[in-house]
Amino acid sequence: MLEEATIEHDLYLFHQGNLRYSYQLLGAHPDIKEGKEGYRFMLWAPNAQGVNIVGDFNNWDGREHPMEKLTENGIWYGFIPALTEGTIYKYEILTPHGHLRLKADPYGFSSELRPNTASVTYPLNKYSWNDEQWMKRREKLNIYETPVSIYELHLGSWKNIELEVYYTYREYADMVIPHVKELGYSHIELLPITEHPFDRSWGYQTTGYFAATSRYGTPDDFRYFVDQCHQNGIGVILDWVPAHFCKDEHGLRRFDGEALYEYQDTLKADKPQWGTLTFDFGRKEVQSFLISNAIFWLKEFHLDGLRVDAVASMLYLDFGKEEGQWELNEYGGRENLEAVEFVKKMNEAIFEEDPHVLMMAEESTSWPLVSAPTYIGGLGFNYKWNMGWMNDMLEYIEMDPIHRKHHHHLITFSLFYAFSENFVLPISHDEVVHGKKSLLNKMPGDYWQKFANLRAFLAFMYAHPGKKLLMMGTEFGQFDEWKDLEDLDWELLEYDSHASTLAYFKQLQQLYNDMPALWELDHEEEGFFWIDANNYEQSIVSFARNSRKSNDQLIVVCNFTPEVYHNYRVGVPEEGTYQEIFTSDATHFGGSGQTNALDLHSISEPWQSQGQHIQMTIPPLAVSFLKRTSSPKEEK
Repeated sequence: MLEEATIEHDLYLFHQGNLRYSYQLLGAHPDIKEGKEGYRFMLWAPNAQGVNIVGDFNNWDGREHPMEKLTENGIWYGFIPALTEGTIYKYEILTPHGHLRLKADPYGFSSELRPNTASVTYPLNKYSWNDEQWMKRREKLNIYETPVSIYELHLGSWKNIELEVYYTYREYADMVIPHVKELGYSHIELLPITEHPFDRSWGYQTTGYFAATSRYGTPDDFRYFVDQCHQNGIGVILDWVPAHFCKDEHGLRRFDGEALYEYQDTLKADKPQWGTLTFDFGRKEVQSFLISNAIFWLKEFHLDGLRVDAVASMLYLDFGKEEGQWELNEYGGRENLEAVEFVKKMNEAIFEEDPHVLMMAEESTSWPLVSAPTYIGGLGFNYKWNMGWMNDMLEYIEMDPIHRKHHHHLITFSLFYAFSENFVLPISHDEVVHGKKSLLNKMPGDYWQKFANLRAFLAFMYAHPGKKLLMMGTEFGQFDEWKDLEDLDWELLEYDSHASTLAYFKQLQQLYNDMPALWELDHEEEGFFWIDANNYEQSIVSFARNSRKSNDQLIVVCNFTPEVYHNYRVGVPEEGTYQEIFTSDATHFGGSGQTNALDLHSISEPWQSQGQHIQMTIPPLAVSFLKRTSSPKEEK
């Protein structure tokens, strides 16, 4: 039972925008009043003329359970004895205009299965976690200097029973986790599992911010999924959508008859591109709502991080809008100043609560210092998606190789800014849907060349500075683009090319996990240098990746044409013997077998600004990884 003094203090913080655990106060909670067990309800609805709690328990008759208005700031309270877990309910709100509206609980912890829209009572604290070892390990981990590779996952289309009939979170845990673990990924990133009315919004248009979607089971079923991931050494990141919400009647839109969660100014509120509404980031109670929601998922579900969707749409008033659909800010700029301050405040709060989590921004512009701390002027995230690298590389790799020499800058330009942020290299669901084709099917050439291009692209991605994210299905060469209502084409694994691609990806991932040079200095200039960035005529680049130990250095040579070159000279920084430890052109991966099986001895003649060079075979549409295995002193 909450003490009156506690409620008063928490409400003060709530209205100041500083109540980080507002979900413990607002919403529906098991409680005891006058010796009777039941559920306590609290709601923020300052414009409402009256609020009733309705559900099956009172035949949806609001007169049975009216709420009491506790404060002038619009906090409403009610207690209903004998209510139990699983009770369906809504709020019946009398608006200032005399209309009755039925609304789901903004702080509801569970929801009915769509198309039904009511909230469902559900306690927060009945699940027993078994991931203590993982949580302790996370506290000691330096995430910037460890391998991070993320499997982007949409549960309903990974595998389903039939159209719009899904497995449960627990069943998905039993199927997904062994697959992801075998692939060697460090994390799973889930497309939003916050409650949403329309399957094909994939969760990005939310109505229930505190409810794990009932499509796949209960909130504790989802906790089980996270728990099992952790017990198997896999972190879990959730796509989170604080930028906007959908307009469905039972949701947040004009919640108490007036604009409450959204801006009152319709130019600021409307997102015409998506048909949604923007949160009022300057309103203190909305700040408490959103910050509490982020902390809710991190604390109550032990999530390891949030990927914050559509950050650019928060930062810019004109994002996705035509002339006349937006207005300049008070200083004559196009930045949403309230959103900028909110993002900083949000990240400060989250890292004060837990400094070991990931806050990843999907930010598609050149806004500076996105992944820098707020005390030096940054937005306070610790990672940013590298959308520039993604766009350049996809444009490049989709070209016929004969044209690539004219666009060589697309594979080199990213290194001009690679260390300006802590970057994640993303090939996400957005790039393999809506007619954009799958990653494999983007590739030019015949059937063999498509797979060779895919292998080369993935190897270049894994060798490039930055953490990695790939959409599910890439691991075996999904040929069709992502079909959000159907499951992945697992039957393709019956064909050699796709089975070989899966084997290739596993070994590439293993190479990445085993080689500190590929991740230890991801965000430091010392971790990378070009050997030759300028051979545009042959579309060949070579570079080195370093770790803190000099003998971990890797030389990477990439050929983006189908030509083979023998006795090709590559500069190397150190004298000694080099071995090709991995190549995407190996025959067991489906390649042509133009490998360097013998030792490559350095020649003491400068080349490509290096003191030594080797002569090697450059395979077609392939990437080779070389490592110095001995020095002249060791050879003697």
